[in-house]
Amino acid sequence: MTLATVPRYDPEQTSDLGAHAVVVGGSVAGLLAARVLTDGFDTVTIIERDSIPDDTSTRRGVPQGQHVHVLETAGRDTFEDLFPGYGEDLISSGGLIIDLMSDFYHYEKGDFLAAGPNRMVMYNATRPLFEEVLRRRVAACDDVDLRSRTQFITYALDETASRVEGVTVRDDSSEESTIPADLIVDASGRASKTPSWLDDHGFEAPAVEEVQIDLAYSTVMVERPRDDRRNFFVPPEPARTRGVGMFPVEDGYWQTTLLGVHGNHPPTEADELITFAEELPISVVAQLLNKHSWVSDEVAHYPFPSNRRLRYEDLDRFPANLVVIGDALCSFNPIYGQGMSVAALEALQLHHTLASAGREGVGLRFFERAAEIVDSPWSIAVGGDFEFPETTGSKPRGTDFINWYLDRLVRAAHSDGRLREALVRVFMLEQPPESLLRPRIVWRVFKSTY
Repeated sequence: MTLATVPRYDPEQTSDLGAHAVVVGGSVAGLLAARVLTDGFDTVTIIERDSIPDDTSTRRGVPQGQHVHVLETAGRDTFEDLFPGYGEDLISSGGLIIDLMSDFYHYEKGDFLAAGPNRMVMYNATRPLFEEVLRRRVAACDDVDLRSRTQFITYALDETASRVEGVTVRDDSSEESTIPADLIVDASGRASKTPSWLDDHGFEAPAVEEVQIDLAYSTVMVERPRDDRRNFFVPPEPARTRGVGMFPVEDGYWQTTLLGVHGNHPPTEADELITFAEELPISVVAQLLNKHSWVSDEVAHYPFPSNRRLRYEDLDRFPANLVVIGDALCSFNPIYGQGMSVAALEALQLHHTLASAGREGVGLRFFERAAEIVDSPWSIAVGGDFEFPETTGSKPRGTDFINWYLDRLVRAAHSDGRLREALVRVFMLEQPPESLLRPRIVWRVFKSTY
């Protein structure tokens, strides 16, 4: 399911769900979940182990926050539904509006994709700015309590051992306490303790599906002329296992993330990083890195070994009043920029799950809905990763055919802007992947001689 197939947010659908909800993790997924919960609970408490910065500094618990991030159409529109005026706040805080069809230079399969016929807006900003504006809006809700430097320890079970009724936490003075809750949302990311807790307390832990891609990022900030809004994106492909994303962001910078998969990792030294960029199939990135001043000589580095999906939707039994969301549910190859937008759609499905039948069996009902959200971006990410023969893991059925077809589509899109637009709408989680198999799209793909 994508933005086109999920019903939009309606704040009037939920009310009187309980006195108190707790969200474990102040990530983007946690903040969005908290906003949804404010419609039905008197108070929502967010438990966050990190210190919360007053500015747009990167949180320690988000190491990937120093690298290029994308807010796709599905995320942008859902953010705006949950927080009217979010886009205006982001832009007034320094974010940019770019046109995906004219400002975004996408090189793949030997050439740049053609400019599209219609303007498609995207917000550009660093991950800390996206998150800071979101956190500011959540904090403005009267019924939200954001507790930083508070470590989640465990869930509290009721006497029947079938229902969670709170969380045990440790504050920055090492004092432990239990916070009662009518609903708990685990948004703690890939390090989630829920699977091991389930195993330890008589529940079945979810099966884990992994696809190994062995990706690493190296990122630097480079000064940018204020009127230059060019984005450059070169994804890796089998003949070339390195790529780049160079995006204009706030403060007059280009955020430049060089990347490589299956061991062809970018270096962490500045001079070596330029050499790495010079070996890309487009010369402009290395030219800009050489021409413009760097904000710092420090190179941020981040490894990402695998796509990881926990199959909570296959469980037959799950403790009442508990939900898992965001990267704790599924994390994708970040090259595709889907994380924040998938979290937004999952929060939207949490809203619809609670609206349909309240808290009764909420976990299993939500996981069923969330699986439909995850299916599309999962197929995009792991399908793309299986272009590489070195990729290992569970390959979705039909992947080889889809990759063959997408190869033709991308090559045809070098000269056909309408094909590019159709492809972008899928990658922005606006339209489902099957939209690329509509007759008019298939016809344009196969009439092309490249």
